[in-house]
Amino acid sequence: MTAAALEPQRRRQVLRQAASVAVATGAYGISFGALSVAAGLDIWQTQVLSLLLFSGGSQFAFVGIMAGGPTGAVAAVATSTLLGVRNGLYGLQVARLLEVRGLRRLLAAQLTIDESTAVGVAQPEARAGRLGFWATGGGVFVCWNAMTLLGAVVGDQLGDPRTYGLDAAAAAAFCGLLWPRLKSRDAFAIAVVAGVIAVVIAPHAPAGVPVLVAAFAALIAAFWGNAHRDPAAPHHGDGEDGAAPGTTGPREARP
Repeated sequence: MTAAALEPQRRRQVLRQAASVAVATGAYGISFGALSVAAGLDIWQTQVLSLLLFSGGSQFAFVGIMAGGPTGAVAAVATSTLLGVRNGLYGLQVARLLEVRGLRRLLAAQLTIDESTAVGVAQPEARAGRLGFWATGGGVFVCWNAMTLLGAVVGDQLGDPRTYGLDAAAAAAFCGLLWPRLKSRDAFAIAVVAGVIAVVIAPHAPAGVPVLVAAFAALIAAFWGNAHRDPAAPHHGDGEDGAAPGTTGPREARP
């Protein structure tokens, strides 16, 4: 089946979710456009980089090399490599969801980013997941590149994009995706622990590392909880030790 087979109301719900994430994430492309031009790239170079690379963290790492010169190259390359590993793990996850081949597989690889993966896997139905992935990936691609162009053209006239809260918009969108999935105390506790770990590590590690460490910690916590959870009580049928209801043990044999 295809995503078109979804009920209209459910389809609109997924598309609204995709649109909100795409707008929130794409808005921060203004920052990349402005920083790229300030680092020495012209408008066309900035736009081509955003169109072809289309990976926010790696793009910022690249312009960091341009701005800082060889001294920051090692850290920037390490950061972009870690981000690439993360996206590779996303690819393994969404490949089973999308089940695409040929040219569509290449397009899916280009659109496999944090946001498209998050919206896709957040849906309980496979059809809704596929719709969420494509709608979010395409929406972020359009919004990110449009805002990149705006940032490159307007440049410093916009000031620091963080003043407008654009750096927090994508994080807020992710929290909106995560919250409905925290239906148990275990899931909520694991999410809190992973979030605290990421916040503590973030000031001291390259971009991408806090997310990977937090995800690894969440996996350990989940496996630990499953391994140490008490097994369910065995089901004995109608009564204890196979006895009939109202008895305390097996019936004695008749003489």
